Amino acid sequence: MWLILHFVVPILGYDAAQATIPYVMVTLMKYLKPVVTAFMMFFALSQPVVVYGQEAVPKANPDMGGVSGLLEQLRDAEPGAAETYADRLRREWSLSGSASADYLLKRGRDAFEREDLKSAVEHFTAVIDHAPGFAQGWAERARVYYEMDLYGPAIGDLEHVIALNPQHFDAIMGLASILDSMDRPEGAYEAYMQVKAIHPHQPGLTEALARLEPRVRGRDL
Repeated sequence: MWLILHFVVPILGYDAAQATIPYVMVTLMKYLKPVVTAFMMFFALSQPVVVYGQEAVPKANPDMGGVSGLLEQLRDAEPGAAETYADRLRREWSLSGSASADYLLKRGRDAFEREDLKSAVEHFTAVIDHAPGFAQGWAERARVYYEMDLYGPAIGDLEHVIALNPQHFDAIMGLASILDSMDRPEGAYEAYMQVKAIHPHQPGLTEALARLEPRVRGRDL
């Protein structure tokens, strides 16, 4: 865990206003599976390019395409403008750098919209197999697993997303919601607090924190 933070935090270049993110991540990591943490440490130190057939797929970089600036704007935005920046970040994070992965991602999303969840899982699994460093592939499959009430696999995929992109507020919000539904208030509260540090106006966040705060007040977070 500490090795991951040692490598990831300097790369992300948090400023003072974002200092709560690493703090909350340290506490949140105790709720994540150690085996996934170990796998992601191995993956972070592996080759940056995954070869599939004849196509080289660059490892997804959460900081490409002006993401740092968008995250700052999202953090400081007024409520009415926040979702505009959030949507722009979602679009940035949906770009894999591989035409094949992007095509598979679209097919998975189309299947999800048709409520063909089995096909959606298959397409998103193909994305992950093709580009395991592309966080959005894991995020999309987690969303399908959640809809199928498969909370264990959903949590596993969300852990991969957070390891690859610690600022993926939708993934952290999803993990918080699952922990909340499993009546794990401390873990849920920590995850919601991490979302607040990144996207203070995430829909449903304020209500969730207000509801959980009385339950966790006075406990060591």
